[in-house]
Amino acid sequence: MENASTEHPPTQSGKLLRILGVGFGISISIGGVIGVGILRTPGGVAEQIPSVWLLVLAWTLGGVYCLLGANYLAELATSVPKAGGYYVYAHRAFGDYWGFVVGWSDWLNNTLALAFVSVVFGEYTSSLFTPNLSGGRVIFSVSILAIVAILNMIGVRAGSDTQKITSFLKSLALVAFVAACFIYGSQHSPAGTTDSINTAVPALPVGVSASMIAFVLAFQMVLATYDGWYGPIYFSEEDTDPSRNLPRSMFGGIAIVTAIYLLVNIALLYVLPMSQLSGSKFAAADALSLMFGARSGQILTVLALLSLIGVINAIMMMCPRIIFALGRDGLFTARATAVNKGGTPVFSLVVTALIAIFFTTVGSFELLLGIGQFFIVVITILSIIAFFVLRRREPDLPRPFRAWGYPYAPLLMLLCAVALFLGYIVGNVYPSLYALGLLAVSYPIFRLVRRSPQEV
Repeated sequence: MENASTEHPPTQSGKLLRILGVGFGISISIGGVIGVGILRTPGGVAEQIPSVWLLVLAWTLGGVYCLLGANYLAELATSVPKAGGYYVYAHRAFGDYWGFVVGWSDWLNNTLALAFVSVVFGEYTSSLFTPNLSGGRVIFSVSILAIVAILNMIGVRAGSDTQKITSFLKSLALVAFVAACFIYGSQHSPAGTTDSINTAVPALPVGVSASMIAFVLAFQMVLATYDGWYGPIYFSEEDTDPSRNLPRSMFGGIAIVTAIYLLVNIALLYVLPMSQLSGSKFAAADALSLMFGARSGQILTVLALLSLIGVINAIMMMCPRIIFALGRDGLFTARATAVNKGGTPVFSLVVTALIAIFFTTVGSFELLLGIGQFFIVVITILSIIAFFVLRRREPDLPRPFRAWGYPYAPLLMLLCAVALFLGYIVGNVYPSLYALGLLAVSYPIFRLVRRSPQEV
């Protein structure tokens, strides 16, 4: 699709550039997933299920869950290759209001993600460079959001190149971390032997129900760390060959992330005894401290910053596409369809960056993360239902990729998502109430912004 010409201002054309390929798709999938979570979460997962084999199983099932999601989502994305992500499929299946709810929720989820990731970035950067500066965290958080927004303002190619570089560097850094654990772990840790991974571990909670609850809680943490694998669907309209590239991007990205996550966990188990890994607030920091002592802080900061910059860029690219799609369908202001010569939805980018900056200055990491997790589970449930609706209502819709195992594999994904939703409501009441409040606001906003799509 061609970019806007000088005779047709961007605010009227609303055209995106079709210049992205499978390399970008894989990098956005990896870059949107791998963050500080894999450095922090293993300790919390091990605390819930202090068994080596169940720990490895939980991280493996996280990848399987994502593959199940990619299975149905690849069909939707190749059948309706339009920018906007989950909103596009919900709008086609359910109409304006429920489409708007999904779009509104998805945009909020990703904007909140931008906020809490920038909070963590600000904490690391401030502690490294200006530990005594009052307000240093906020300054660095706002600065990284502004820098990435300006970079993406240049154009989609600049954002794509940034994503490829940061995704490669963070993957390389994590592989280096794994290698360091196996090379230096045995020299500095009593756990650093091959046999240590298979040693006796603390007993699981007594009773089948207690064990199942513990595993579900651990699995929720694992899935939060995998979140973002679906990034390529937001750029369907900008892909040179979405029918081929989107499935490859999602399945390939998930496979790489799963392999890295398993390697990181096995490396941590090689260095740290299960008793020390279990409950660790920052497992990677503990491992690095054992291996490198005082230098571990700088090494960890480099790992964290590399991973966080890639996540921020990925989300900053995805979010504007949601508002762009809403604007094109008459469910947001027509300004949202403005696209500059570089292929960036400029108005949508500015709105996203400003709201993310606002959340960054007022919210805590834990609350923002909790609200975002609620939204993604709700969106997942609605998108799977949309998949079944479109299969039934539009059987002749061209489907370059057809989900395997229909209807059983998508149904299994739906049951898992509903179970996770119920478990999340029970275990996270406070963030759930905030999220429900934000969802309730969607109706008056829908009535306020709805207009005729012909005005685009």
